[in-house]
Amino acid sequence: MNLKKFYFSLLFVFFAFSINAEELKNNNSSNAFNVYTGMFDFSDDGKSSTLIGFQHQNENLNRDTFLGNLSPITGGLFTADNAGYIYTGVQAQYKVGALNITPSFTPGLYHEGDGKDLGHMIEFKSEVQLSLNLSQNSELGFSYNHISNASIGDKNPGANSYMFNFIKNF
Repeated sequence: MNLKKFYFSLLFVFFAFSINAEELKNNNSSNAFNVYTGMFDFSDDGKSSTLIGFQHQNENLNRDTFLGNLSPITGGLFTADNAGYIYTGVQAQYKVGALNITPSFTPGLYHEGDGKDLGHMIEFKSEVQLSLNLSQNSELGFSYNHISNASIGDKNPGANSYMFNFIKNF
């Protein structure tokens, strides 16, 4: 009789753990990493430079709003001229079949290095990204952004950039 209870308990425990493992598998894709490269300030021949960057999105913090599904993002980019921009902000994601349209707004801190003087340390990045699903967990995309200080500095030349993106969900 005790042996039957033991086997029944063992079966119950394995069943319970298999449910939790399946739930964990489904929740593991809550982080998205975006690695990108492109041209910083391509519209200014004198100060254009190549760039490389990364971005993290935690989908556990998504919120449904009147603007759609919003989630926080954090990242940084660095140029070949030793300029850098670190940021945190919010992005929305709209899906049209396999196409993803992702606008974002991110305030951040800019360091000029040997690159373009944007007029202030505090800058704001507005971006739109178009990406296609390669698989359930990865996307390939193209994005365009504008970085500006919204005239809080003595000057506000701004910078327009384009990037090629690879997004991976974990």
